[in-house]
Amino acid sequence: MSNASQNGTGSDAAAAQPAQVRVMGQFIKDLSFENPSVGRVAIEQNEQPNIRIEVNVNAQNVGPNVFESVIELKANCSAKAGMLYDLEIQYGALLQLENVPEASLEPFLLINCPALTFPFVRRLVADITREGGFPPLLLDPIDFGNLYIQRRQQAGQGPAPVA
Repeated sequence: MSNASQNGTGSDAAAAQPAQVRVMGQFIKDLSFENPSVGRVAIEQNEQPNIRIEVNVNAQNVGPNVFESVIELKANCSAKAGMLYDLEIQYGALLQLENVPEASLEPFLLINCPALTFPFVRRLVADITREGGFPPLLLDPIDFGNLYIQRRQQAGQGPAPVA
């Protein structure tokens, strides 16, 4: 056995180091709230508005060991009288990642990171819709693992690699 392997300085020691994640910051990357019918549209008390929600997650490398993970959420609310509001938000996080295996990088950025930032998006969406004059939109939890699998299947990539 070589000296490097015995004292832990070989490649085995580098591979055995635990992954380190540091959140460098969280931020609103883009935000739009349109309230086109304010003052014109009144929802009858027993009419349920139609709310359509779309969620997507993207990630990119922005520097050495620094990655950006962004949740893109669109919420459109309408009633018989017309559109009530249209909300679009992109909420991101900058993360410094060390010792994350290459095979685990994409799932980490598209599953784990959004799971960390989603509570902040949920609060912002509730606050914005409430300040827009509507009942707060309280988003249900999102299964980012399932969203990731669906995205891979739609892209024809099959199941995610297992690390």
